[in-house]
Amino acid sequence: MAMTNPYAKYQEQSVFTATPEELTLMLYDGCIKFINRAAIGIEDKNIEMTNTNIIKAQNIVRELNITLNMDYEVSKGLRPLYDYMHTRLIDANIKKDSQALEEVKELITDMRDTWKEAIKLARMNSR
Repeated sequence: MAMTNPYAKYQEQSVFTATPEELTLMLYDGCIKFINRAAIGIEDKNIEMTNTNIIKAQNIVRELNITLNMDYEVSKGLRPLYDYMHTRLIDANIKKDSQALEEVKELITDMRDTWKEAIKLARMNSR
């Protein structure tokens, strides 16, 4: 009988029970984590690690972009920003450019922090 990792099980369960807002927050956090790992890969001259983690970050940015609800004005402003970040991640991967990675990380971190604050405000207003 195979042993299951309790942490992996918990993570899986938290994804299944998360609200859409919490899932978006998880995507932002994941993107930051993968950018950090890619930066370590660049530093260590580990091309495979860099490539793998930048692609994971790109996939998250792409997912955030394609799931935008364009009925909202804010989404119309986010689309070009996500497109820009995606392009910068491609640049970072091709050139192994840690500055491009840092630029995207700052943007994603700002978006994550704003999103986290919006969730907090929405919860306070719904009480």
